[in-house]
Amino acid sequence: MSTLYDFTVEDREGNDVSLADYKGKVVLVVNTATECGFTPTYADLQRLYEEEHDKGLEILDFPCNQFGHQAPGTAGEIHTFCTGRFGVTFPQFGKVEVNGEDEHPLFTWLKEQKGFAGFGPDHKITPILIDLLSKDDEKWAEKADIKWNFTKFLIDRSGNVVERFEPTADVETVVKPAVEKLL
Repeated sequence: MSTLYDFTVEDREGNDVSLADYKGKVVLVVNTATECGFTPTYADLQRLYEEEHDKGLEILDFPCNQFGHQAPGTAGEIHTFCTGRFGVTFPQFGKVEVNGEDEHPLFTWLKEQKGFAGFGPDHKITPILIDLLSKDDEKWAEKADIKWNFTKFLIDRSGNVVERFEPTADVETVVKPAVEKLL
């Protein structure tokens, strides 16, 4: 059985990085975008990183332009935006695809471990996402595909996926308690 540590990704300069470098850490893998309604989530993730990094948390940021082309620019430009606007200090990697024939193997594995968890019913963007996704595929909710930017996968210190959080999951009230249980 695979773990997070079996994968290699590219950093924002195009260099290979083995995710085995994160052995023993609690890891949150996130697909992100800089021009999305969820982009302010960067600030929440940075706050979580600052609060929990010394206890063993790593947040791995993978920009993805597949959802509404909301991650334009190079990985370097995205990094400049994120550090300048949100003070991001967690690792940011090269752009990836998370669904489809060109999806990165890491995201294939993540989706195999944890399927779609459902959008928060009370989130103001949930009806918009449901409407948008329903137009393309009436069975969208049955598939493990990543539905939008800022889907998060929580991985334990042994490299196993523990939980999946959809973009509507609040970082402070939903993601942070799950992270803290693993730290």
